[in-house]
Amino acid sequence: MNEFMGKDFLLESQMAKTLYHEYAADMPIFDYHCHLIPQQIAEDKRFTTITDAWLGGDHYKWRQMRTCGFDEKLITGDADPYDKFLAWAETMENLIGNPLYHWTHLELQRYFGIYDVLNRKNAKKIYNEANEQFKSNPELSVFGIMKKFKVYAVGTTDDPADDLKYHKIIREEGKCPAKVIPSFRPDKALNIDKPDFAEYIEKLGKAAGIEIKSAEDVVAALEKRLAFFVEMGCRASDHALMTCPHTFWETGKVNEVFQKRMNGAEVSALEADAYRTFVLSALARAYRKNNVAMQLHFAAIRDNNAMMYKALGPDTGYDAVYDSELSAGVATFFSALTDTNDVPKTILYSLNPKDYYSLGTLMGCYQGGGVRGRIQLGSAWWFCDHRDGMEDQIKTLANLGALPLFIGMLTDSRSFLSYSRHEYFRRILCNVIGGWADNGEIPADPEMLGEIVSNISFNNAQRYFEG
Repeated sequence: MNEFMGKDFLLESQMAKTLYHEYAADMPIFDYHCHLIPQQIAEDKRFTTITDAWLGGDHYKWRQMRTCGFDEKLITGDADPYDKFLAWAETMENLIGNPLYHWTHLELQRYFGIYDVLNRKNAKKIYNEANEQFKSNPELSVFGIMKKFKVYAVGTTDDPADDLKYHKIIREEGKCPAKVIPSFRPDKALNIDKPDFAEYIEKLGKAAGIEIKSAEDVVAALEKRLAFFVEMGCRASDHALMTCPHTFWETGKVNEVFQKRMNGAEVSALEADAYRTFVLSALARAYRKNNVAMQLHFAAIRDNNAMMYKALGPDTGYDAVYDSELSAGVATFFSALTDTNDVPKTILYSLNPKDYYSLGTLMGCYQGGGVRGRIQLGSAWWFCDHRDGMEDQIKTLANLGALPLFIGMLTDSRSFLSYSRHEYFRRILCNVIGGWADNGEIPADPEMLGEIVSNISFNNAQRYFEG
């Protein structure tokens, strides 16, 4: 019987073990998309309790605590920190087979050196030991964590209107062991159908120093802010989209839609799509010009509990997988960009794994331009970043594209305790490739395969974003 999450966890063959331990385990981390808070990085934050670190903003955990029947006071409310932790420990007893079970124990092992299984019986012991380490262990400040896990760079998620104050502080002080790179997230400027759209456009205009009166002005303001972000080291943008906008209208009609919305009138779904298509197309051209990778995250349907959205706001555990036809819109959008040779480096993600094959074949239509792996099938994301989901994404990419050019894993996390997810991914990657070698499907050449594993773990991302 194998040891629970021991040295060879998830590694089922000798080749898998060799690839992981000799080629993947010690590679640096390029966490190119995350939701870490730059202020906390700049201040080298140190958490006071494991409850704060684990449950302070993790809606993955909140969902499962609700499933297990705990009152919201123990989840997002003002309950005692230990009571919240105890509720999470009891939740863990019901999560075998869920990636949270693996992630939680990996974090206990890698950050705290605690190898006990978390449950109600030993919750108090683990709680006290972890909290004592937060007080005394220098490796558990933000800078200490980044140094311990060999974090080379992180790409935070930043609004175009942000002044990037804390990015400037991080850069000027030079104390952070990792590069902290702003990523351009202009969702609020594209979401013309949201209630706060007009208010946001005013904020964007002030940040850009432009009076915004048209959709063209929106683009001009975003392009000006993008130039500032690039000066601050930006290497990627990010867009959250239910599906790909693909309604191409002439500029005058799009301006009419914009003015209609700014005057307080509602816009139709078709009008909103035309506006989004206009702005996103312009941004894609700007990304290509500035060598900024465009990340498109599709198929999340958000805030599906009206009562709790009113109480807690967005990103609180009430999102789900959206099911719609995606491929036709992606094809229309990117085909238009090819007309002017404006396809930027692009990473295509979908929260719905049914889209992997369509995205995996479409990306092959827009490769080229002298860029290795210009279009990427993004890592298994959010509800898909478990073992089955990662294996599915890896195998689909291998079947349809060039797996050795893959830029690998990202945390997409708000937690500084998430870097062990890179280990989780690397073990799964090595196990898949090692299994192929053991089956005689690929050469059992550890040096050749080790180079592939090392590249996917780190080198490819560094070349993709910094090349």
